[in-house]
Amino acid sequence: MGAWLVRSVHVIALLLIIAASCAAGSARAANAVIKVNAKPTKPLTLTRIQDLDLGTIVLGAGTWSGATVSITQAGVFSCTSSNTTCTGLPQPAMYSVSGSNNEVVRITAPNVTLTNQADPTQTLVLTVDSPSTVTLATGGKKGTSFSIGGSLTLSSTTAGGLYAGTFDVTVDYN
Repeated sequence: MGAWLVRSVHVIALLLIIAASCAAGSARAANAVIKVNAKPTKPLTLTRIQDLDLGTIVLGAGTWSGATVSITQAGVFSCTSSNTTCTGLPQPAMYSVSGSNNEVVRITAPNVTLTNQADPTQTLVLTVDSPSTVTLATGGKKGTSFSIGGSLTLSSTTAGGLYAGTFDVTVDYN
């Protein structure tokens, strides 16, 4: 029985060597193909073309509230309250943005606090009407223009004077 045991040990050792070499042969390096993309874009440039102007607003007599004066992005002016009379040449604000052709640009323009230039304690809030995005033009056109409008709500207690403020317009790639 001793010879049989020695042969069996040799056979088992041989089988272990063969199994180890088979396992080592199947442990090969793996390859995967992964795409790499890069999309360079030009920096954005924002240029002011014209300021927003709501003209002159004459407040009516008496006690009243809720009179709205507005101009849309498209330049449609509204001063329909019987308590206000509007004159002048109202216009929306206009900007031009340039960057990489055909890219979508996100526009952020929060409401603006307008301060009475004669009495800084008096303010009005311009509720801004702006596009959320624009797509940059292609070809030879230098920049894509967009307009910003807004509305004011007035009352009989609104102090007279020139109210002014500043838009805080931000543009970035969408």
